[in-house]
Amino acid sequence: MGRNARQIMRIALPATCLIGFASARSVEYPHTQRADHIDVYHGAEVADPYRWLEEDARGSERVRDWVNAQNKVTFEYLKSLPRREPIRKRLTELWDYEKYSVPGKAGGRYCIAKNDGLQNHSVIYVMDSLDGPRRILLDPNKWSKDGTTALGGLSFSEDGRFAAYGIQDAGSDWRTWKVRNVETGQELDDTLKYLKFTSVAWDPQSRGFFYAKYPDPDPNEQFTSLNKKMKVMYHSLGTDQRDDVVVFYRLDQPEWGYDVEVTDDGRYLILTIWIGTDDRYRIMYKDLDQPYAMPIDLIDNFESDYSFIDNDGPVFFFRTDSEAPNGRVVAIDTRKPERESWREIVPEALEPLRSADVVNNLFVCTYLKDVTTRVRLYTMDGRHLRDIELPDLGTAAGFHGKRRDTETFYSFQSFAVPPSIYRYDLVTSESELLERAKVDFDPDEYITEQIFYTSKDGTRVPMFITHEKGIHRNGLNPTLLYGYGGFNISIRPAFSALRLAWMEMGGIYAVANIRGGGEYGQRWHESGKKIHKQNVFDDFIAAAEYLIDSRYTCPEKLAILGRSNGGLLVGACMTQRPVLYAVALPAVGVMDMLRFDEFTAGRFWVDDYGSAKDSKEMFEYLKGYSPYHNLKPGVRYPATLITTADTDDRVVPGHSFKFAAQLQHCHAGDSPVLIRIETRAGHGSGKPTSMVIEEQADIYAFLAKNLGMAE
Repeated sequence: MGRNARQIMRIALPATCLIGFASARSVEYPHTQRADHIDVYHGAEVADPYRWLEEDARGSERVRDWVNAQNKVTFEYLKSLPRREPIRKRLTELWDYEKYSVPGKAGGRYCIAKNDGLQNHSVIYVMDSLDGPRRILLDPNKWSKDGTTALGGLSFSEDGRFAAYGIQDAGSDWRTWKVRNVETGQELDDTLKYLKFTSVAWDPQSRGFFYAKYPDPDPNEQFTSLNKKMKVMYHSLGTDQRDDVVVFYRLDQPEWGYDVEVTDDGRYLILTIWIGTDDRYRIMYKDLDQPYAMPIDLIDNFESDYSFIDNDGPVFFFRTDSEAPNGRVVAIDTRKPERESWREIVPEALEPLRSADVVNNLFVCTYLKDVTTRVRLYTMDGRHLRDIELPDLGTAAGFHGKRRDTETFYSFQSFAVPPSIYRYDLVTSESELLERAKVDFDPDEYITEQIFYTSKDGTRVPMFITHEKGIHRNGLNPTLLYGYGGFNISIRPAFSALRLAWMEMGGIYAVANIRGGGEYGQRWHESGKKIHKQNVFDDFIAAAEYLIDSRYTCPEKLAILGRSNGGLLVGACMTQRPVLYAVALPAVGVMDMLRFDEFTAGRFWVDDYGSAKDSKEMFEYLKGYSPYHNLKPGVRYPATLITTADTDDRVVPGHSFKFAAQLQHCHAGDSPVLIRIETRAGHGSGKPTSMVIEEQADIYAFLAKNLGMAE
């Protein structure tokens, strides 16, 4: 895009932030019935007037009518915004570039995912060599007319003959798995229904695969019911799912979940057992040379993170944070599994170790240093060999492979650097650029800086700030502040064409790397969990205050954005400090902190949040920041656009429904507080490109209107 075109998209800012944008309420909200529902927690009564909105939107007529009424008001408002269509057009132009995945290898073939630009989903290709002809293996774009059916998992057999793949419909976490012959493209008859939260691991002879499964759900509750009683199963190719064999199950542990993996040498099945979202695992293994042997405990408690890397026969390598909060690599001999016999291979570093793999008989270890990637190579006995030189400071991902491989692949990107795919030769230590995204922008016209600010309790917190060159720190810039802060998830520098459109509009984009994430290892995560959760909100509020105090923006020009746990973040911050921001964008958020563990995957989040059932202290703490319970009548809240979807079975949409109804009931201001409810969509994964662009155009048009950005 040339400079003149960018000038058209850039917004002429008013001379002051102290401007009111509306003199009277311009939106009439649908009536939402309030009920006299009371719950009792540890002797305390808590009103829940919108309990009925927890009913499944796809099965409840009254909830469906409410959704339709809310969407009618919301979309009429959004379609009336004059900036929406130009924004949608520019988003489409920016999104229209080829996108590649990091290549994978199986049975001597390479596999990539590629999107031509505006395809709803990437197509899976296989080829015999990196520069050889590509053959389509799977094209999810042909699975549905509206693009709401997507690829939800892919696993190749060790010899590369077969590919098992998951099909995701309407964004649900439930998957249907099928099998395809890679050589012929022929679809096998094998069909496995109702799989969720499972990996798929082929046996060494490619005769079948291991997986984990919950019982089939009640059709009337498949998007809301709790998920329990998972079993480890084995499926033989050519047989009916009903004949699949139970490999392992604990009747007395209905809350255990299982990840399955077969070692590269084909000898062992590794079971990683989890009970929630914390990286705390038990480990079991089964000798596949002994078909009737039961899995054996290797790690018999849920005290630490153990991520299987590889094995030398009976010696297993793990990345663990046991006795090393930032992580280390250890070797455990299954013949002498006692802790005193463990051998440390790669010791703990100052930076958190986020992943490790073995390629070409080297440990490839990925670290985070102030939220940017560092990659170090170690010999099998733990000697540091060298670092992999990356193109710049940013985010690199990949570095997978087999013990015998002499090459690995990785991607690199940053806020202003589009994704690039590299091949790294482990013998010559050279990186070769394979693909670089060709996006319609000039990266030299953008600036990204990492600053560190001080939170309420004195903690030093990093934040990335990105914008076009030439922006002045005059306190008048429309600014979008993003955060997450939970579940040990690190928010790293990443390129987004969607964010690029925002910066072309004259906006600043900021990412606060707040506590609760994994940016600085276990301690950073722990300091944002359970009774420390308020630290997360304090960090985000302090980020907003820094942007204002440093004259990047002002409250009338500041918007906050977060998804899922980040939606909770936005909900909590807008109820605690409503006048600090002009716009709030909570997406698929956890808004009722007293009942989140009653639905689907919610029980897993108790690891991060605690539960109101745990104790009176925990109940009072959760209620003290629960967004739904802390909306107060008569308060002027920011202009708010809540986004969710009717098939979100991760964070059920009842969270957003109840929050929207209560917000509309309480809000005393003139700014709009709306909810946008996508149909045939879920928590985010599998969403087609067309739907993503439409939603983002609505969000940016809403921002432009309510931040006073000139048309």
